Amino acid sequence: MSELSPAARSVFDAYISHWTADPYEISPEALAAALRAAVAHTQQHHNHDVWKCDADELLAIAAELEAQ
Repeated sequence: MSELSPAARSVFDAYISHWTADPYEISPEALAAALRAAVAHTQQHHNHDVWKCDADELLAIAAELEAQ
């Protein structure tokens, strides 16, 4: 696996840390952890407790992981 950006690495690490050893078992916990890590890297705080995520950044993380 080539060098990942910090955002992609955190998403990958979050997934792996919750992944089960069984390749045929889908881990909802691992998927949730990966989504939370992606949001954490792309969220921006706006006024009055409003948080937004950058869809382009989320898609860039997905594309980078897909390219591995």
